[in-house]
Amino acid sequence: MDETERLDYERATEVEGIDGEIALLRVKIKSLVECDSGNLSLIMQATNALARLVVTKYNISKGDKQGVKETIANVLRDVALPLGIGIGSAIKK
Repeated sequence: MDETERLDYERATEVEGIDGEIALLRVKIKSLVECDSGNLSLIMQATNALARLVVTKYNISKGDKQGVKETIANVLRDVALPLGIGIGSAIKK
């Protein structure tokens, strides 16, 4: 990881559970979008892995349905928007 990714990772890992893995994958997806945005296959594989991690996390703690919605919205915003994929009103706070 370069210095920026390392700082992003350090900030993202200030949480517990499998959040460290989720944070690292989000940092790497962001890097892919910025540096290799044409590699949609790899971006989609990483995004699918991220989605599986998020589902696993919330299957473990099943009580936080709003948290799942917010996390999915954040992933869509962080991945889809930089790729120019319109998500319209799908994300509401």
